[in-house]
Amino acid sequence: MPLVFELCPGRMVGGDHPCFIIAEIGQNHQGDIEIAKKMIKMAKDCGADCAKFQKSELEYKFNKRALERPYTSKHSWGKTYGEHKRHLEFSHEQYRELQKYAEKVGIIFTASGMDEMAVEFLHEINVPFFKVGSGDTNNFPYLEKTAKKGRPMVVSSGMQSMETMRQVYKTVKAHNKNFAILQCTSAYPLEPEHVNLRVITEYQKEFPDIPIGYSGHESGINISVAAVALGAKIIERHVTLDKTWKGNDHSASLEPSELSELVHSIRLVERALGSSLKQMLPCEKPCHDKLGKSVVAKVKIPKGTVLTLDMLAVKVAEPIGVKAEDIFQLVGKTVMKDVEEDESVTPDLV
Repeated sequence: MPLVFELCPGRMVGGDHPCFIIAEIGQNHQGDIEIAKKMIKMAKDCGADCAKFQKSELEYKFNKRALERPYTSKHSWGKTYGEHKRHLEFSHEQYRELQKYAEKVGIIFTASGMDEMAVEFLHEINVPFFKVGSGDTNNFPYLEKTAKKGRPMVVSSGMQSMETMRQVYKTVKAHNKNFAILQCTSAYPLEPEHVNLRVITEYQKEFPDIPIGYSGHESGINISVAAVALGAKIIERHVTLDKTWKGNDHSASLEPSELSELVHSIRLVERALGSSLKQMLPCEKPCHDKLGKSVVAKVKIPKGTVLTLDMLAVKVAEPIGVKAEDIFQLVGKTVMKDVEEDESVTPDLV
């Protein structure tokens, strides 16, 4: 059984606990705190467990030349990449405001710390867990410092190899046992042939003592639901209020109706996964009583006859006779009274 741990106060992940569903708002708020609040409320209304953002301290995440480079994309919010990112970056005070709003509406609030200083801030405001974005998964000094904070961690694995993920596992595990790894492919939007859901199964084999999840950037919900059927214990999907808005992530995000359907479908699949014990269930008894087959006499069988297989047949019978799967156990037994042709062979007759 994979490790079970408390990701948030009162909310366990792993094992038989419900899949934890993260609505990744990221920077799809367009730099507008009121839109961000609407998205938090939307995530809550759609049934997600968590509303997640991305926090950067830009001078620690990017060097000067990266911030100064021209940014002429149709999705740009400024002439340089730095201007673009500053437009989308909320202040510390705004993050505290959003955290309070999330608490008010009743949904878990956290963010990906996109650099070490951002992690320090998120630790300061007491987020329940740290999300490690794929861009920092192979940033081992960052991983070690984040793990040492002692908060649960969720680590995406986009752009990484299995060998790197083994090293990630060892690095985090040395300081923090409460973490999960998410299968992820960092493309927006993600084509189905690049999803590689089978990696979930490989992670389950490679890291059997931690929960495994899935962070998806594909269109629609079907692939994410399939990930849950494969055993994903955490699902993260980008969300938006409008896929046509300016920004690279919107087209790979779920609108409210899709997020609601994703949550509904995941909960349905969890119910359907049920038990690994195969047996006839009480709900099947009416069908069994009506259509279940049992043993009948193929010919008239006089009292005292030793049964052979050619004397017996399997039919839907009234009354129900010996179970069909037990027909071979009747061979060699003696009938205690005359049995008419086509009559049910009941246990008391042999």
